[in-house]
Amino acid sequence: MAGGILLSRLAGLVRQRALNHFLGLGMEADAFLAAFRIPNFLQNLFGEGALSASFIPVYSRLLGAGDVAGARRVAGAVAALLGLVVGVVVLLGQLAAPWLVDLLTPGFEGPKRELTILLVRILFPGAGVLVLGAWSLGLLNSHGRFFLSYAAPVVWNLAIITGVIVAGLRGDARAVAVAGAWAAVAGSVLQLLVQLPSALRAAGGTPLSLGAGDPNVREVGRTFLPAFLNRGVAQVSAWVDTLIASLLPTGAVAGLVNAQLLYTLPVSLFGISVAAAELPAMAADTGRQADPGGALRTRLAAGLERIAFFVVPSAAAFIGLGHMVAGLVFQSGRFTSGDAVFVWGILAGSSVGLLAATQARLLGSVFYALGDADTPFRAALVRVVQATVVGYLVATRGPGLLGIDPRWGAAGLTASSGLAAWVEFAILRRRLARRLGPVGLPSGRLVRLWTLALGGLAAGWGVLVLAPALPVVPRALLSLGAFGLVYLGGAAAAGIPQVREVTGWLRRSPARR
Repeated sequence: MAGGILLSRLAGLVRQRALNHFLGLGMEADAFLAAFRIPNFLQNLFGEGALSASFIPVYSRLLGAGDVAGARRVAGAVAALLGLVVGVVVLLGQLAAPWLVDLLTPGFEGPKRELTILLVRILFPGAGVLVLGAWSLGLLNSHGRFFLSYAAPVVWNLAIITGVIVAGLRGDARAVAVAGAWAAVAGSVLQLLVQLPSALRAAGGTPLSLGAGDPNVREVGRTFLPAFLNRGVAQVSAWVDTLIASLLPTGAVAGLVNAQLLYTLPVSLFGISVAAAELPAMAADTGRQADPGGALRTRLAAGLERIAFFVVPSAAAFIGLGHMVAGLVFQSGRFTSGDAVFVWGILAGSSVGLLAATQARLLGSVFYALGDADTPFRAALVRVVQATVVGYLVATRGPGLLGIDPRWGAAGLTASSGLAAWVEFAILRRRLARRLGPVGLPSGRLVRLWTLALGGLAAGWGVLVLAPALPVVPRALLSLGAFGLVYLGGAAAAGIPQVREVTGWLRRSPARR
């Protein structure tokens, strides 16, 4: 799964680099990236979040109990119901685009607002298609087939990259934004077509129906609402961040989105991948284990250790070498070294809560496997309320108090969200401990990982001091490479088992992976 996500995220970084090359952090970039978020709400809300949390546990539990026919009926009913609901929501999104833009980006006016409305209307149908792709993802994951579903977005990104480059070589920034939106719709269709045949073969057929009277379909519906609300809270948080950033000077929205694209790479690779891979297995365990609590504790402990091993250095690199990360990935054309430093500040703020956010994903999967979607929702609600109140005050008032450019309020906004992620994690850990016993990582393990990461930062900055005149790409590669070598070498010397897992995986042939 991590391999598929890595390919997808790398393609996403290339997509963003192409956009940055032609749009920079200007008005068209703000409009495109804000518009991109509005219909993506539909995909994230209905798709990989709420649908996975409600559909996969029921479907996997039926498979674990040997009820293949029942699992197929549930899959067919969910597909039919999802198609109906998404069709209505897409239509409403088309009609309500002006109001959505005014609600979510109240700071946009004039040409920026009009362009954002146009882009939202173009993008909404494509987001609806991506939701149906999430249904295919649920089937494939439940049958232990992870790579295709998580690598499928590569074709979506390639479609956008192609559209942006073709338009960029011929037209102005506005034409690039419009072409990128239409290319995203075409890519959505391609992404669905890549997954659907394999998903249908894995399930052995999914008869479409509305599932009337089926208790398993009712269970999916019962857990969908709190999962929907949980994902809704998370999406509202992203919307609020965009709303607040729209009140800041031009470039704040684009800088925020660029930073979040980098931030979500380790979240997806090491948080979502572990949580999503474990969810079907945990749900199947509850359907066939005499003592599911013991199996869940074992899986949870291993998952938390794996997440921390990769996320601690990710957070350290973002906080200490984020300008090199942003420069390596984005610096080209209209995107300058000053823009990279600005993105670094925003990225460092969000990285404060990176470890908490990724571990919370896994804790949430445990609750979903147990049929409890209420607890993750309540914890997420607390996080969002705190992040919104504190983030607004820090973003809008902080720069004035410090006497700095108001645009830097975006960094205060993400730092507030990072601190709120620790509150969410603490709530989930405490509630889960009441059901399974103590959960979490030993403090000694975290101290060792952070010590190794700090050693890596020292090596990375040593390279920067010794080679100040190198161009950004080789300078970034050398400094980040030194960071990684010191961290991994120290971890190997300390006998941390995750190093052996990685090297063992690399030694195996692709077929055995």
